[in-house]
Amino acid sequence: MRRTYELINAGDIAGFGDLVADDFIEHQGAPGFPATKEGTLDFFRALLGAFPDMSMSVEDLVADGDKTVARVTVAGTHRGSFMGIPPTGASVDMQLIDIMRFDEAGRVCEHWGVADMLSLMQQLGVVPAGAPA
Repeated sequence: MRRTYELINAGDIAGFGDLVADDFIEHQGAPGFPATKEGTLDFFRALLGAFPDMSMSVEDLVADGDKTVARVTVAGTHRGSFMGIPPTGASVDMQLIDIMRFDEAGRVCEHWGVADMLSLMQQLGVVPAGAPA
């Protein structure tokens, strides 16, 4: 699982793709991208186009059987269009939780995830930040 983040951080989407099974299923889904291996690779290409200095840092990692769970901090600078939002130049960071299931060959065959999109949209200035709780 750590290796997937290392390859994405390096911008090596083809290398990341080598770790993903051909019959991969994306359960989280991103608007406009199919829930397949190619759709996921295209999503990360688009993400790196919008945040070219993006880095994903694993804060916690738990493994059990064929599944791993990671709490990840994602940081980057908004330099390209993202979900229809023109570049803002804003430095952003957000938290996400990823669950990956691996097949017998050690490839990622399923992914579930939750990302703090509200925080991201607030940092990009698309959604107003609320008063502190």
